[in-house]
Amino acid sequence: QGQLVESGGGLVHPGGSLNLSCVDSGRTFDYYPMGWFRQAPGKAREFIATIQWNGVETLVAASVKGRFTISRPGSKGILYLQMTSLKPEDRAVYYCAVGNQFLQWPIETESSYRFWGQGTEVTVSS
Repeated sequence: QGQLVESGGGLVHPGGSLNLSCVDSGRTFDYYPMGWFRQAPGKAREFIATIQWNGVETLVAASVKGRFTISRPGSKGILYLQMTSLKPEDRAVYYCAVGNQFLQWPIETESSYRFWGQGTEVTVSS
């Protein structure tokens, strides 16, 4: 049974950086697309970025483009989200998820993802 475990969240000042990790402990999802979402207090879950199984093709939401980078080094079972120039509005719980491999990529809707981690909280505050 696969399991996704996120880490790397925390408190950071505006303008700072954080690197989130998502470990696929069972190496179950090496050939699946994956993505990052976030959910701010009182708001719906929001798509952030997605990456194909090969780690080459990526798509980042316009709201974070140029500041966030998604990556997955080959054959290591780890998904990353590098976040720079963080803003107070980036405050949220960040989730990694496994996408439905039978859908045409890129996939940006929450319903297109089948398996989720527990989330890691990011707070941006001075």
